[in-house]
Amino acid sequence: MEEKTSQSGLPREIPFRVLIGLSDPEGLDLGRIRALQYEGMQKNGWTKVIASIVCGLLAVQFGMSSVNPVFLFVWFASLCGLYLHLHFKVRRDNLWQRKTISRSDTIMTHVSAAAGASLWAIALVVFGLTADPPAMLGLWSIVLCLMVGSAMLLSAIPSSSLIFILISGTASCFGWYLIGDLQLTLTAFATTVLLVSSCLMTGRAFVERKIAEANLHEKNETVSLLLREFEDTGADWLWQTDTSRRITHASPRFAHAVGLSPGDIDGKPFLQLVAGQSWDSGKFSSELHDLAERLKRRESFSNLIVPVEIQGELRWWELSASPKMDESNVFHGFRGVGSDVTEQRESADKISHMARYDTLTGLPNRLQLMEALGKAMQNSDQWNGRCGFMMIDLDRFKAVNDTLGHPVGDRLLARVSERLRSIMSKNELCGRLGGDEFAIVIKDANDSHYMESLGKKIIDTLSKPYEVDQHTLYIGASVGTAIGPRDGRTVEMLMRSADLALYRSKDQGGGAHNQYEPKLHVHAEERRVMEMALRKALDNDEFSLNYQPVVSADTGGVLGFEALLRWTNPEFGVVSPAKFIPLAEDARLIVPIGEWVMRTACKEAMKWPSTIKIAVNASADQLSDPDFLDMVVSALQESGLPAHRLEIEVTESIFMREGTGAAEVLDQIIAMGINLSLDDFGTGYSSLGYLRKTRFTTIKVDRSFVQGAAKKVPESLAIIRAVVAMADSLGMSTTAEGAETEDEVKMIQKLGCRKIQGYYFGRPMIASDALELFAGYDMSQIRGGYAA
Repeated sequence: MEEKTSQSGLPREIPFRVLIGLSDPEGLDLGRIRALQYEGMQKNGWTKVIASIVCGLLAVQFGMSSVNPVFLFVWFASLCGLYLHLHFKVRRDNLWQRKTISRSDTIMTHVSAAAGASLWAIALVVFGLTADPPAMLGLWSIVLCLMVGSAMLLSAIPSSSLIFILISGTASCFGWYLIGDLQLTLTAFATTVLLVSSCLMTGRAFVERKIAEANLHEKNETVSLLLREFEDTGADWLWQTDTSRRITHASPRFAHAVGLSPGDIDGKPFLQLVAGQSWDSGKFSSELHDLAERLKRRESFSNLIVPVEIQGELRWWELSASPKMDESNVFHGFRGVGSDVTEQRESADKISHMARYDTLTGLPNRLQLMEALGKAMQNSDQWNGRCGFMMIDLDRFKAVNDTLGHPVGDRLLARVSERLRSIMSKNELCGRLGGDEFAIVIKDANDSHYMESLGKKIIDTLSKPYEVDQHTLYIGASVGTAIGPRDGRTVEMLMRSADLALYRSKDQGGGAHNQYEPKLHVHAEERRVMEMALRKALDNDEFSLNYQPVVSADTGGVLGFEALLRWTNPEFGVVSPAKFIPLAEDARLIVPIGEWVMRTACKEAMKWPSTIKIAVNASADQLSDPDFLDMVVSALQESGLPAHRLEIEVTESIFMREGTGAAEVLDQIIAMGINLSLDDFGTGYSSLGYLRKTRFTTIKVDRSFVQGAAKKVPESLAIIRAVVAMADSLGMSTTAEGAETEDEVKMIQKLGCRKIQGYYFGRPMIASDALELFAGYDMSQIRGGYAA
């Protein structure tokens, strides 16, 4: 249960467990409480010492006739030494002068109380054993007085008082028990209980009184500080009117605020001073109308923001006032305060603008677009019309960011926003959703032809070249459109529909405009279900590898295999790699799947002759994974496959996506002795720059050029000849992909490609069929099977 505390950190009520120091609950400034307790205790220091010594002398006198004199002398000397030592130690430590006292600082006080009580307890026990009842009665009377005095003088520190009372009271009961007087034993017990209760009550009242005094003192200081701050800062000014709402008194600050002298504003209508030139024209703002009505109705108002024209400059004032009423409840005017909040108002307007507009492009941001779309949908429902929502995604923008840097990318986004703004009419609101995504709210979308032409105009406009920092940049745009309320009755549903249409445009290769169709939801749901199944495919052992032979162009002998991933799912059957590989990349599953492919392929390759290599594809996501190289090393070590028998295939797109980071990873792969192959050369962003920087082992010529060369297409022939010549000059090998006919094979051989891969020599096959190709091979050349 939380304790009630004041602003100063001191509690208004002190629980007993806190009062006696048994707990330090969070949120209470117990150091302050202990300081107040010690402040009250130090005032009675000498009184306690003198009283204790006098009581000790009386005890010695009572015991002279029946108690050993040596014991009495030693006991009295110990008593005097203890109290004098403790008194001077307390004065030396000056604990009561501290603002806060820790819990450890109170231990000595408790020890002192326990030591004093123990000396009196020893005397009670000895008297009970050796003295007569009158002597015991005299000693008990002294101890009882000390216990009462402790409950009163030590009330500031109840824990110490309790220690003294409990030890002394227990010893009193025990002493009377030794004497054999049961009635006085019970009397001593009852007295002890009453003193304990009194100690707690008195101690609690003392501390709570001190806390109340401290809280009151702090509140007085706070009020004084606020008044001084108000007078010194000059942030506000005072004004007063009569029953006719004319100024009767105004502070010099108010006169300065309206640009007049105090004498010039006396007797003028308060509203005239606030309204400025609007007073003559009668064209009041809504805020001034509100102020005039409140003054007329004699209503109090607080923090009312009104525009004020001072010497031709628009300012904003914050006004508060209440009517003055006498004892007979007769109205005598208004009394109020005001302050100039122009700077705060401008800052608030700026913050509001930043919250609704994109800082990079100046276009409305997602928040304003959603508000505009919601309003457009409401109007469509009200007038039985249609509204539209277009989502735009830039094609190839990421390549600009990765190759030229984000500053160039940001300037390109600004140019894109300028072009979008130039083709917008009053019917459209264009904004930026984030990244390279833009959106357009179409208020009236009843004309389907207009929507189609607008989508085409956007793609054509954004696809024109850009000149940015002496770079000529070519990007494109994909557009997806949804019509409300047909394609969604809420803002979220309509956005989702437009996003599905945009995804279809991107899936078509970009540069396309698609409108939402209900079947897109079916495709999205199928994709979602397939993604869920794909996440479980590894654990369910649904993946397998096929191996397609790579043969020598001269002899036709098998030189290696390319590992090709296959997925067979109980629900979807055999899923095409073209379908599930992009899905795995989008779902960030390609890294664990790629690791499985690498390890499985290396183990299988160990069953083949030592001259046969295995090629494994690696995506950009895998290469960007910081654990990729460690995984490759681990796969080689576990399988026992030599590094030179492994070939990692990459595509040109990784250089556009990862920049120089990809080249660094590839260099480390080559340094490990692993072969490196560049797949689909000539179909992407071909550049001789990365061929010069990265020492590929093999360049693979895409099947489209192979088919074109077989048909004597000049461009395909020229490209293959150039690739072969370049590879030979750089010490690289060439592999022609997709050879399916004898004519294609002959043309490949004629053009000088060293290796061939295609259906003519073998389709992708399962592991056992690949191993069967080496059935007549000298198995002594095979190095191990599965290596541990």
